[in-house]
Amino acid sequence: MKTKILMLVVLMSCSAALIAQTADKDSKKSDRVQNKEMRMNDHQMGPKNGMNLTDAQRDAFTKSRLEMQKQLQPLRNELGEVKAHQKTLMTADKPVMNDINKNIEKMGTLRVEMAKIQVEHRLAMRAQLTDEQRLKFDMHKGKMMQQRGQQGMRHGRGMYNDQAMN
Repeated sequence: MKTKILMLVVLMSCSAALIAQTADKDSKKSDRVQNKEMRMNDHQMGPKNGMNLTDAQRDAFTKSRLEMQKQLQPLRNELGEVKAHQKTLMTADKPVMNDINKNIEKMGTLRVEMAKIQVEHRLAMRAQLTDEQRLKFDMHKGKMMQQRGQQGMRHGRGMYNDQAMN
């Protein structure tokens, strides 16, 4: 009888703790949503805002961004396929290090190619700006990288996390 009562007390305390944790997660999620909305209202997340772009500059930026996305899409698709193949290689009964290393090299090559396209796009956009606009454009890049780093750490993508490798 005592064991039944003890088990009932343990079960009730575990369920109370579980309910408290889910409520805590919901409140954190709403805080994150509010923070994101505040950041978006503060500087409207985008290099074009606050730079006083002309209509011609805006059109050129849009066309350039679309062209860049067209160039990046096949590379992103291929990178996804290579990552999936990496998982297959890693989970094989007898993984072959040579094949895994070649696949890692392929992922690196794709990422380098994507970075080159992005830098080319950024420099082409920057070349169309006045000196004052360039300063704002460059300052925005620093803010964006800083936020991206904070966001990555917040979502558990740190240096020692397995997700950072994917």
